[in-house]
Amino acid sequence: MTNNEEKVEEIKEELDPEEVADAEEAEESAAEEEEAEEISAEEVKEEDEELNTKYLRLMADFQNFKRRTEKDKSEIYARANESIVTELLTVSDNFERALSEDTASADENFLKGMELIFDQLKGVLEKFGVAEIKAEGEDFDPNFHNAVMMEDTDKVESGKVSEVLQKGYSLNGRVIRPSMVKVAN
Repeated sequence: MTNNEEKVEEIKEELDPEEVADAEEAEESAAEEEEAEEISAEEVKEEDEELNTKYLRLMADFQNFKRRTEKDKSEIYARANESIVTELLTVSDNFERALSEDTASADENFLKGMELIFDQLKGVLEKFGVAEIKAEGEDFDPNFHNAVMMEDTDKVESGKVSEVLQKGYSLNGRVIRPSMVKVAN
């Protein structure tokens, strides 16, 4: 035995056995409390990390939700404009047909007024992102053209659009009505 251990044993013999037992219990309980504090500190740290991770995930989910709703909102506005523009294109087609007819018997002022109204309508459509799809003489592209006829012709090469039957349009780069065309054989 070491010198310190001998002294501890001598003191224990001098003390009352109940006091020794109480001191040993107090020492054990202090050790248990210290261990419990260490465990609870670790648990608190783990819980903090877990909560922090949950918070970051929730923030990321919220940002994704915001981004999705903004995208959905802009698509809804684009789709709403698309239906209005599609209806206006029918009016534009009718204007074009009326102006392309034989106008020899028509009043010159009336004809000029119709052309001004048609130009104004085209200007409004262009202002809101409507663009005519170029077709005549272009290579046939099913993404932009709807081939309704094939014809043998020497005007253009094979596989190219030889005639446009109905103009096609795009709205902000998205095709809303493909061009109806004849394709050279």
